[in-house]
Amino acid sequence: MEEINITAAIEAILFSNGDSVEKSRIAQALEIPEKLVDESVDKLIDDYKARDRGITIIKLDSAYQMTAVKQYAEQIRTVMDLRRNTPLSQAALEVLAVVAYNQPVTKAFVEQVRGVDCSGVIGSLTTKGLIEEKGRLELPGRPLLYGTTEHFLRCFNISNLEELPPLPEDDKKEENEGQEETPQPEAPQDEQMSVFDE
Repeated sequence: MEEINITAAIEAILFSNGDSVEKSRIAQALEIPEKLVDESVDKLIDDYKARDRGITIIKLDSAYQMTAVKQYAEQIRTVMDLRRNTPLSQAALEVLAVVAYNQPVTKAFVEQVRGVDCSGVIGSLTTKGLIEEKGRLELPGRPLLYGTTEHFLRCFNISNLEELPPLPEDDKKEENEGQEETPQPEAPQDEQMSVFDE
Protein backbone atom coordinates (compact mmCIF):
# COMPACT_ATOMS: atom_id res chain seq x y z
CA MET A 1 0.00 0.00 0.00
CA GLU A 2 1.43 3.37 -1.02
CA GLU A 3 2.11 6.00 1.66
CA ILE A 4 -0.61 8.38 0.44
CA ASN A 5 -3.15 5.55 0.65
CA ILE A 6 -1.94 4.53 4.11
CA THR A 7 -2.53 8.05 5.41
CA ALA A 8 -5.98 8.18 3.80
CA ALA A 9 -6.82 4.73 5.16
CA ILE A 10 -5.85 5.76 8.71
CA GLU A 11 -7.96 8.90 8.36
CA ALA A 12 -10.93 6.81 7.19
CA ILE A 13 -10.51 4.33 10.07
CA LEU A 14 -10.38 7.05 12.73
CA PHE A 15 -13.27 8.99 11.21
CA SER A 16 -15.49 5.91 10.88
CA ASN A 17 -14.76 4.60 14.36
CA GLY A 18 -15.59 7.82 16.20
CA ASP A 19 -13.86 6.54 19.33
CA SER A 20 -10.16 5.90 19.91
CA VAL A 21 -8.44 3.08 18.03
CA GLU A 22 -5.38 1.24 19.29
CA LYS A 23 -2.31 1.84 17.15
CA SER A 24 -1.67 -1.93 17.03
CA ARG A 25 -5.12 -2.54 15.51
CA ILE A 26 -4.51 0.05 12.79
CA ALA A 27 -1.11 -1.47 12.00
CA GLN A 28 -2.61 -4.96 11.87
CA ALA A 29 -5.50 -3.90 9.63
CA LEU A 30 -3.17 -2.15 7.16
CA GLU A 31 -0.37 -4.71 7.53
CA ILE A 32 2.21 -2.05 8.30
CA PRO A 33 4.61 -1.38 11.21
CA GLU A 34 3.29 0.69 14.12
CA LYS A 35 6.07 3.23 13.48
CA LEU A 36 4.54 3.94 10.07
CA VAL A 37 1.15 4.49 11.74
CA ASP A 38 2.77 7.12 14.00
CA GLU A 39 4.46 8.83 11.05
CA SER A 40 1.24 8.89 9.01
CA VAL A 41 -0.80 10.30 11.89
CA ASP A 42 1.83 13.02 12.42
CA LYS A 43 1.49 13.96 8.73
CA LEU A 44 -2.28 14.11 9.05
CA ILE A 45 -2.05 16.36 12.11
CA ASP A 46 0.41 18.67 10.34
CA ASP A 47 -1.85 18.78 7.28
CA TYR A 48 -4.90 19.69 9.39
CA LYS A 49 -2.94 22.48 11.11
CA ALA A 50 -1.57 23.85 7.82
CA ARG A 51 -5.06 24.02 6.34
CA ASP A 52 -6.56 25.45 9.55
CA ARG A 53 -9.06 22.59 9.71
CA GLY A 54 -11.69 22.11 12.40
CA ILE A 55 -10.58 18.56 13.14
CA THR A 56 -7.41 17.01 14.47
CA ILE A 57 -6.14 13.70 15.84
CA ILE A 58 -5.13 13.23 19.45
CA LYS A 59 -2.98 10.50 20.97
CA LEU A 60 -4.35 8.70 24.02
CA ASP A 61 -1.65 6.42 25.37
CA SER A 62 -1.20 3.84 22.57
CA ALA A 63 -4.37 4.84 20.71
CA TYR A 64 -5.48 7.62 18.34
CA GLN A 65 -8.79 9.45 18.05
CA MET A 66 -10.13 11.95 15.56
CA THR A 67 -11.69 14.92 17.33
CA ALA A 68 -12.78 18.51 16.83
CA VAL A 69 -10.30 21.30 17.48
CA LYS A 70 -11.03 22.56 20.99
CA GLN A 71 -11.33 26.23 19.98
CA TYR A 72 -14.70 25.36 18.37
CA ALA A 73 -16.05 23.57 21.46
CA GLU A 74 -18.58 26.31 22.29
CA GLN A 75 -20.10 26.30 18.78
CA ILE A 76 -20.28 22.50 18.76
CA ARG A 77 -21.93 22.53 22.18
CA THR A 78 -24.52 25.04 20.94
CA VAL A 79 -25.39 23.06 17.81
CA MET A 80 -25.60 19.77 19.72
CA ASP A 81 -27.46 21.46 22.59
CA LEU A 82 -24.93 20.16 25.08
CA ARG A 83 -24.86 21.75 28.50
CA ARG A 84 -21.47 22.33 30.07
CA ASN A 85 -20.81 19.62 32.64
CA THR A 86 -20.75 20.64 36.27
CA PRO A 87 -17.14 21.24 37.30
CA LEU A 88 -15.56 18.66 39.57
CA SER A 89 -15.72 19.46 43.26
CA GLN A 90 -12.56 20.01 45.29
CA ALA A 91 -13.04 16.58 46.88
CA ALA A 92 -13.37 14.95 43.45
CA LEU A 93 -10.20 16.66 42.19
CA GLU A 94 -8.30 15.51 45.27
CA VAL A 95 -9.43 11.89 44.88
CA LEU A 96 -8.62 12.03 41.17
CA ALA A 97 -5.12 13.33 41.97
CA VAL A 98 -4.51 10.53 44.49
CA VAL A 99 -5.63 7.91 41.95
CA ALA A 100 -3.75 9.45 39.00
CA TYR A 101 -0.40 9.71 40.78
CA ASN A 102 -0.54 6.40 42.68
CA GLN A 103 -2.57 4.02 40.52
CA PRO A 104 -3.66 1.34 40.76
CA VAL A 105 -5.02 2.10 44.25
CA THR A 106 -7.70 0.81 46.57
CA LYS A 107 -10.48 2.90 48.06
CA ALA A 108 -8.87 2.32 51.47
CA PHE A 109 -5.61 3.89 50.23
CA VAL A 110 -7.43 6.97 48.92
CA GLU A 111 -9.29 7.31 52.22
CA GLN A 112 -6.06 6.93 54.17
CA VAL A 113 -4.47 9.78 52.18
CA ARG A 114 -7.51 12.08 52.47
CA GLY A 115 -8.62 11.04 55.95
CA VAL A 116 -12.32 10.88 55.01
CA ASP A 117 -14.76 8.42 53.44
CA CYS A 118 -14.47 8.58 49.63
CA SER A 119 -17.13 6.06 48.53
CA GLY A 120 -19.44 8.67 47.01
CA VAL A 121 -16.66 10.56 45.24
CA ILE A 122 -15.16 7.37 43.79
CA GLY A 123 -18.62 6.32 42.59
CA SER A 124 -19.14 9.72 40.96
CA LEU A 125 -15.73 9.66 39.22
CA THR A 126 -16.45 6.14 37.98
CA THR A 127 -19.83 7.24 36.61
CA LYS A 128 -18.15 10.17 34.82
CA GLY A 129 -15.71 7.70 33.25
CA LEU A 130 -12.61 9.37 34.76
CA ILE A 131 -11.59 6.33 36.82
CA GLU A 132 -12.37 2.63 36.45
CA GLU A 133 -11.82 -0.71 38.15
CA LYS A 134 -8.43 -2.18 37.27
CA GLY A 135 -8.75 -5.55 38.98
CA ARG A 136 -8.44 -6.67 42.59
CA LEU A 137 -5.64 -6.64 45.13
CA GLU A 138 -4.49 -10.08 46.24
CA LEU A 139 -5.21 -9.49 49.92
CA PRO A 140 -7.99 -10.71 52.25
CA GLY A 141 -11.29 -9.38 50.94
CA ARG A 142 -9.67 -8.78 47.53
CA PRO A 143 -10.39 -5.02 47.44
CA LEU A 144 -10.97 -3.34 44.08
CA LEU A 145 -8.13 -1.41 42.45
CA TYR A 146 -8.85 1.86 40.66
CA GLY A 147 -6.98 3.72 37.93
CA THR A 148 -7.61 6.51 35.46
CA THR A 149 -9.20 6.00 32.05
CA GLU A 150 -8.62 7.10 28.49
CA HIS A 151 -11.42 9.64 29.08
CA PHE A 152 -9.30 11.12 31.89
CA LEU A 153 -6.43 11.66 29.42
CA ARG A 154 -8.82 13.26 26.94
CA CYS A 155 -10.36 15.60 29.54
CA PHE A 156 -6.99 16.76 30.84
CA ASN A 157 -5.54 17.09 27.32
CA ILE A 158 -2.60 14.73 27.86
CA SER A 159 -1.42 11.76 25.82
CA ASN A 160 -0.27 9.60 28.73
CA LEU A 161 0.28 9.69 32.49
CA GLU A 162 3.92 10.70 32.06
CA GLU A 163 2.67 14.14 31.02
CA LEU A 164 1.10 14.78 34.43
CA PRO A 165 2.83 17.71 36.14
CA PRO A 166 5.32 16.68 38.83
CA LEU A 167 4.17 16.73 42.44
CA PRO A 168 5.54 19.57 44.59
CA GLU A 169 7.78 17.11 46.49
CA ASP A 170 9.37 16.01 43.20
CA ASP A 171 10.14 19.63 42.29
CA LYS A 172 11.97 20.16 45.57
CA LYS A 173 13.97 16.94 45.09
CA GLU A 174 15.09 18.03 41.61
CA GLU A 175 16.15 21.45 42.90
CA ASN A 176 18.17 19.90 45.72
CA GLU A 177 19.94 17.29 43.57
CA GLY A 178 23.68 17.94 43.50
CA GLN A 179 23.45 20.54 46.27
CA GLU A 180 24.24 20.17 49.93
CA GLU A 181 21.10 19.77 51.95
CA THR A 182 20.41 22.76 54.14
CA PRO A 183 17.64 22.63 56.68
CA GLN A 184 14.69 24.78 55.67
CA PRO A 185 12.61 26.59 58.27
CA GLU A 186 9.13 25.13 58.57
CA ALA A 187 6.29 27.38 57.51
CA PRO A 188 3.64 28.12 60.11
CA GLN A 189 0.99 25.41 60.17
CA ASP A 190 -1.68 27.64 58.61
CA GLU A 191 0.58 28.46 55.64
CA GLN A 192 1.34 24.86 54.71
CA MET A 193 -0.84 23.76 51.82
CA SER A 194 -1.40 20.43 50.16
CA VAL A 195 -3.35 19.27 47.15
CA PHE A 196 -5.02 16.80 49.48
CA ASP A 197 -6.08 19.30 52.17
CA GLU A 198 -9.77 19.56 52.83
